[in-house]
Amino acid sequence: MRIRSSKVHYIAEHHDMVLGTDDEATEEDQLIYKSAMSRQESADLLAPRPKRRKNRSFYWWFCECGWTGIISKCLASSFRLCFPPPVRKSRVIQLGRIDLIEKYPKNIIRNQKFSVLSFFPLVLYEQFRYFLNLYFLLIALTQFIPVLQVNYLITYWGPLAFVIAVTMCREAVDDWRRYNRDREINSTLYSKLTTHGVTQIPSAEIRVSDLILIEKNQRVPADMVLLKTMDPTGTCFIRTDQLDGETDWKLRIAVTCTQHTTTNTELLGTTDYVYVREPTMDIYEFHGAFTRPREDDKQEVPLSVDNTLWANTVLASGSAVGLVIYTGKDTRAVMNTTQPGNKSGLLDSEVNNLTKILFLFLLSLTIILMLLKGYWQGFFGNWYTYVMRFMILMSAIIPISMRVNLDMGKLVYCYFIQHDKAIPDTIARSTTIPEELGRINYLLTDKTGTLTQNEMVFKKIHLGSVSMSSDSFDEVRRIVLSVINNEHKSESSKIKTSNMNLYRSVEAVAICHNVTPMFETDSLLDEQPEVDRNVSEQVNYQASSPDEVALVQWTEKAGLQLIKRDLNSMFLRTGTGKILGYKILQLFPFTSESKRMGIIVEDEVTNEIVFYMKGADVVMRNIVTYSDWLDEECDNMAREGLRTLVVAKKTLTRDQYKDFETRYNQAKLSLTDRNKKVANTIQLLEKDLELLCLTGVEDKLQKNVRSTLESIRNANIKIWMLTGDKLETAICIAKSSRLVSQRQEVHVFDDVVDRQGARNELNSFRRKVDNALIIKGTTLVEILRFYEYEFMELAIHCPAVVICRCSPTQKAAVVELLQDHTGLRCAAIGDGGNDVSMIQSSNVGIGIFGKEGRQAALAADFSITQFEHIGRLLLVHGRNSYRRSATLAQFVIHRGLIISIMQAIFSACFYFSAVTLYNGFLVMGYATIYTMFPVFSLVLDQDVTPEIAMTYPELYKDLVKGRYLTLKTFLIWVCISIYEGGVIMFGALVLFESQFINIVAISFTALILTELLMVAFTINTWHIFMLMSELISILIYGASVFIMRDTFDPAFISSIDFIWKVTLLTAISCLPIYITKLLRKKFAPTNYSKLS
Repeated sequence: MRIRSSKVHYIAEHHDMVLGTDDEATEEDQLIYKSAMSRQESADLLAPRPKRRKNRSFYWWFCECGWTGIISKCLASSFRLCFPPPVRKSRVIQLGRIDLIEKYPKNIIRNQKFSVLSFFPLVLYEQFRYFLNLYFLLIALTQFIPVLQVNYLITYWGPLAFVIAVTMCREAVDDWRRYNRDREINSTLYSKLTTHGVTQIPSAEIRVSDLILIEKNQRVPADMVLLKTMDPTGTCFIRTDQLDGETDWKLRIAVTCTQHTTTNTELLGTTDYVYVREPTMDIYEFHGAFTRPREDDKQEVPLSVDNTLWANTVLASGSAVGLVIYTGKDTRAVMNTTQPGNKSGLLDSEVNNLTKILFLFLLSLTIILMLLKGYWQGFFGNWYTYVMRFMILMSAIIPISMRVNLDMGKLVYCYFIQHDKAIPDTIARSTTIPEELGRINYLLTDKTGTLTQNEMVFKKIHLGSVSMSSDSFDEVRRIVLSVINNEHKSESSKIKTSNMNLYRSVEAVAICHNVTPMFETDSLLDEQPEVDRNVSEQVNYQASSPDEVALVQWTEKAGLQLIKRDLNSMFLRTGTGKILGYKILQLFPFTSESKRMGIIVEDEVTNEIVFYMKGADVVMRNIVTYSDWLDEECDNMAREGLRTLVVAKKTLTRDQYKDFETRYNQAKLSLTDRNKKVANTIQLLEKDLELLCLTGVEDKLQKNVRSTLESIRNANIKIWMLTGDKLETAICIAKSSRLVSQRQEVHVFDDVVDRQGARNELNSFRRKVDNALIIKGTTLVEILRFYEYEFMELAIHCPAVVICRCSPTQKAAVVELLQDHTGLRCAAIGDGGNDVSMIQSSNVGIGIFGKEGRQAALAADFSITQFEHIGRLLLVHGRNSYRRSATLAQFVIHRGLIISIMQAIFSACFYFSAVTLYNGFLVMGYATIYTMFPVFSLVLDQDVTPEIAMTYPELYKDLVKGRYLTLKTFLIWVCISIYEGGVIMFGALVLFESQFINIVAISFTALILTELLMVAFTINTWHIFMLMSELISILIYGASVFIMRDTFDPAFISSIDFIWKVTLLTAISCLPIYITKLLRKKFAPTNYSKLS
């Protein structure tokens, strides 16, 4: 099996997106996820690659409903031709003045799948595109032809209508809930500024150019440009967790021209206008311009994403006035709301294949009966009529209730998952694949926030000549305070050089960040300045990355506490109570492309202008002056599992800064290639920076991560870790988490640049036995370019694989590569926005509610709160879901087969007549009211207790091999059905006396009792519902026997002859099966039965 080279090219094209040292930090996640969210990039990066072609006949293509795809494409093309999508283009918006020419979308949220007119057509199409339902529809339609009618219409239309009705009700309820949620959102009232004052309007009536007043904790109804806030500095905070999944607050800045207006109503009396580009999906980028016309000139202010309020975000502080620029379908939130592809389970595919085998069996049986009829009687009349009648009579071989039983069973499994107290707050977001949890062969996991807690603790600072760790931080604080005191006494000349270097490093760490202090006792806009607050008052730091919070928390302990931060200034409080003020001149945020952030500040006392910068060592080593210790110490810290940042500074003269400011402002005003020009301008400063220090932050391991990984490994699930961190850090976490056991050796692939190097590395690795594999993303690209098949053959047999320096797009590509190459089931688990692509590409996606936000959890099939919960999710719920569905599916097949075998024997014994054995009510009641509840109660069965399943994860191996639903088990159930059907039917024919009605009474009663006993034999652990369902079914059948006098002879039913004959037939049909089961349990017990 050779993988198509397009997948390798896909990975190779994006290996330049490999991240830096701290590349999985949450401050980068939003920018990493940005590229995946972008419409232009999404089409290229995440487009599905071509699969291996399979040679299939027209019959298989038709049975697999390949024709439905052609119909769907034709309908979609016709719809687009008749109703072309609107063309999105840039727009000029005047404040408070509606454009009567341009027609913009209404601000309506609509998540419904159907309308009143489309509900029935679409639901029916979705149901009958499956071969099983289409087959029964054709069978039911034949009953309108008199010559083909073999029973009452309700016999065939009743079950079909029930199945369709259940599906319609489920879809209707789901869509009604969506409608109510949409109506609630669309009817939310908002304050609109008008010339007549403030008026209240519903969200659905908001239009482009409206000025909307947003209050604290209120949802933003449309995409807006922030014009004014109640904070004098023109800033506010928003929560974006419902948009990008990030839980940290984001700072937004009002347009400077409008922020200075005295009242809100002054905004309506201006001729100001805003130019914005066409709507896009990108929530992290925005280009526009605010223009204020003047008599002789006009004032232009560039707009960026910092000046926006996207729909579905929440204002976290104060109040704000925004100008609506995009509504409805044009908003970022709606454009990024996509329906992920439907995932289907392996068990569904296996059941579908068994259904095709049953169809062939039905066809063969029909042909045999027709040939025998022709042999004994000759072909009289229309032979094809008898073929159709035989097929209709035995149509129960293919059970129509199969899909309903399995779908309802999945709902029960999801209910059990969500209500398991051992894994609280677990959510099953996909109700279609709970059985897949029991078939996992490979688990691909993220590192930061998944195996680790994403709880950062500052551990070490290295100054080149000295290294300070946690046990010497008290000494750091003493030195910092001594430097501050000596400077205050004008004794700076007496300060040691080493002490001054340490102080400058701590000061740089305390200044170079994008953290904002928030005090818990008061709101952000409290009238009391932060600098005047009590030292003991609790402060909470808000930032886009926990790394930055850890750094600022450490500087607080070291004697420099951040107490106030706004758009233009920053204040630090020393340990002695002294306030240090800095004016923020420029701020260069962190990006995944630059892997660094910078800030230019001016000391309010000395007026010194300093450019501070911190970032990953891979980029900073080319920016700072040469140091012989930097690379070595970075590697040492990485081996300790620490995330490293290089901190540097550069002092600027006022002329240097003025020149840079001019160039920088010009670059920001550009509407074309703005980002590139801005980056090029910043690079003018990034030369010969003075290296100050190297910081190390530790990310703690998740609770019980070692034992969980050990259990998963014992379950024969191979674990791959895909991380963006550097090689040394990845190895350290892999060993500390026991992903790589202490006794295992590690083979690290060296960097590869050509074919010969790739061959040498493969040959070297081939000679290793039972080694864990560690490889960089860039090396993986080159290996796959030349020796894809050979590498994958070696990698899939490794006990553990770690891929470091791996970008989000590479993670998704690796998942698909593994799935395509092995054909096995893969699960992916992560907690950040950069894991979404990997999660959605896997067979089963598991998201963790973590500190990186909720994006991964919302996009996953199953959401958990801790990594350790995945053990119970797979070993207990995965086991139960798969085993129960496999048993249920085969029992439903058995239920249909046995009555069809009886029908075939009856027809053969009565001169191959195409007449029905049982009337329509009995046929329909057999699969519904008489046996439905006992058979469905199998979804409550369990072979071992959860404690045993967790204690012995080796039991999971049988599930992975799919031994509960195979061709062998299917044929065993077929043989059982043939045996039991033959015994009951032949026995009834032998034992009946004078009337045909006795055959019906004896055989049908024995059939019902046999089914109920077979359910009892199949159960491993009895549940109260199982017992009740058995008793209720017996009572219902007993009552119907005495009610249906036209079908059953009351006198015969009450006689001893009926009782002993039914008992005899039931015993002969069931006892051998039960004895065989007991013998097998005694002499060839299963693994789980030994433990039970």
